[in-house]
Amino acid sequence: MIEYEPPVYRPPGEWRSFLVQATIGCSHNGCTFCGMYKSKKFRVRPLDDILWDIRETAGLYNNQFEKVFLCDGDAIAMPTEDLLKILEEIKRDFPKCRLISTYAGPISTLKKTPEELRVLREAGLGRAYLGIETGMDALLKSVNKGVSREEMLRAGTNLREAGIDLWGIVLIGLGGKPLSVENARHTASIVNEMKPNHLSAMNYTPVEGTKLGNQALRGEFQVLSPEESLQETAELIRNLEVSGMHFTSDHASNYLPLKGTLNEDREKLLGLIDGALRGRVAIRSERSRGL
Repeated sequence: MIEYEPPVYRPPGEWRSFLVQATIGCSHNGCTFCGMYKSKKFRVRPLDDILWDIRETAGLYNNQFEKVFLCDGDAIAMPTEDLLKILEEIKRDFPKCRLISTYAGPISTLKKTPEELRVLREAGLGRAYLGIETGMDALLKSVNKGVSREEMLRAGTNLREAGIDLWGIVLIGLGGKPLSVENARHTASIVNEMKPNHLSAMNYTPVEGTKLGNQALRGEFQVLSPEESLQETAELIRNLEVSGMHFTSDHASNYLPLKGTLNEDREKLLGLIDGALRGRVAIRSERSRGL
């Protein structure tokens, strides 16, 4: 039986995936809002150990997994030749596998050439989750994302143009109360340029022990109220223009679960938000958000 070094995270949509711990932690691990990997020092696991995990799991589960997720926070940071060997092993040992996915840090993605990304796609890397967070250049800098707006846009565009199914993740409320509307509009702008196939809008929630979380606890950062979070989500949706994009806002952090396709479901989504703001649609309580 394989053993994981905790904590291990995966996107909500990967709940039925076989999790392959290819790297430990996050290669950047400097974002002021994120506490996911603060207890870990980033490193790439030995390739032989990773391949053993894949073979062992295939034997235990009779090759039945249809989805595989490469974790921890930034498996795209691995050497391309090692990633290719991992993808080859997964395809050999899990013949029913229809999707291999990973988180993709923007810095690590930009270190890969467009040709490397295309080769990885051809070898079976089907989807990449990119933490866009915001489209505001100054805000990316203040939360220490490690890239500018232009670099974030290039990272996402390179993934998409390589044929990898791009899933963008943004954070409602990352700019606090003063920048709420501006954050929504700038974030919609970068998404419109990047054109991901999917977009998840999560709510920023302060994490104790992180720089931004501690600022929130001291009252130096103004966290959005549930109503303000819904208003920012509505502003984001109103400004999104990527036709056919799958949109979700149903993470545990969100006050109102939303799911649809833009642009066709725009009015339905805005109607649900309006209903919640008027008290006609129930929102999640703090306890039921499960954070």
